[in-house]
Amino acid sequence: MKLTIQKTMLLASAFIFLLMTSCNCDKKAEAPKKRDIKFKLGIASYSLRKFSVDTAIAFTKKLGIDEISFKSYHLKLDATDAEIAETVQKCKDAGLDLYAGGVIYMKTEAEVDQAFEYARKAGMKMIIGCPDHELLPYVESKVKQYDIRLAIHNHGPGDKLYPSAESAYNLIKNMDPRMGLCIDIGHTTRIKRSPSQDVSEFFDRVFDIHVKDETKADSDGTTCEIGRGVIDFKTFLNTLIDHGYSGVLELEYEKDGDDPFAGMAESIGYLRGMLAAYPIKF
Repeated sequence: MKLTIQKTMLLASAFIFLLMTSCNCDKKAEAPKKRDIKFKLGIASYSLRKFSVDTAIAFTKKLGIDEISFKSYHLKLDATDAEIAETVQKCKDAGLDLYAGGVIYMKTEAEVDQAFEYARKAGMKMIIGCPDHELLPYVESKVKQYDIRLAIHNHGPGDKLYPSAESAYNLIKNMDPRMGLCIDIGHTTRIKRSPSQDVSEFFDRVFDIHVKDETKADSDGTTCEIGRGVIDFKTFLNTLIDHGYSGVLELEYEKDGDDPFAGMAESIGYLRGMLAAYPIKF
C-alpha cells in the first residue's frame, strides 16, 4: 500500500505517542507538570540538495514546517540581488521563515565579507558557518557590524577544523555573545560524545541544532531515519526542554539524496510523536 507523506508522519507520530504514554499505564494518574517547549522544528535544505528551491519550499510546507535554512544549492552565495529577492519572496509567499544560511565555509576575508552580505540581503538572522580559525577575529568584527549571529557547525571525526562542538566553543567562548554554535548531533555521536552533554556544557552558545540519527556511535556511522539509530532522543529532547532551548531544531537528513521524502517525513513524525508525550517526562 502506498502511503502519502502526511500518513507517514501521522503513523510515526501516533506510534511514538502510544508507546510513550503506554509506559505509564499502570502508574497512578497524576496531573501533568507543565514544561514549555520553546523551540521550533525546521528543515536544513541540504536534506533536499538534489531538488529545486521550489521543491524544497513545497515539501517543507507539506511537512508542516515554517522554519528553513538554505544551503547554497537553493540560494547561491554569488546570487545577484534580484535572484536573492526572488528566492526570499518565494519563502515569504509560502509562509516560510528563511532564518539562516549554511553551512558556509570561509577561508579568506573576502569569503567572510561575501557571507555576511549574502545573509544581510536575504534577511537571514544567522550564518551557520565554518570559518578558518585565524579568521575568527575578523568574523567577530562582522558579527558586530551586521548584528547577524554566527553558529559554528561541527563535522565530526576526520574534520581538522571543528570536529566537535567543544573545539569551536573553546575558540569563541570569550568572543562577542553572538558568536556561537550549531551543534550537529549526528557528528557529535560519531565522535562518541553525548549530544545532551554538549548542549548542557555549551548551552550559553547554542544557537542552532542539526538533528538526525546515526546507525552507530563511531566514525563510520551514517545518517538514518530518526528513531532507527542509536541516539537517545528521550534524553536529548528532555535536555533541550529543561534548558529552555528556544532556537530551531532543524532536520538535516543526509540519507537517500535521490529520494529523501519518506525518510524526512518519518523523522519529523517521530519527533512530533515524542514531543506529544510532553509536558511530562517519560
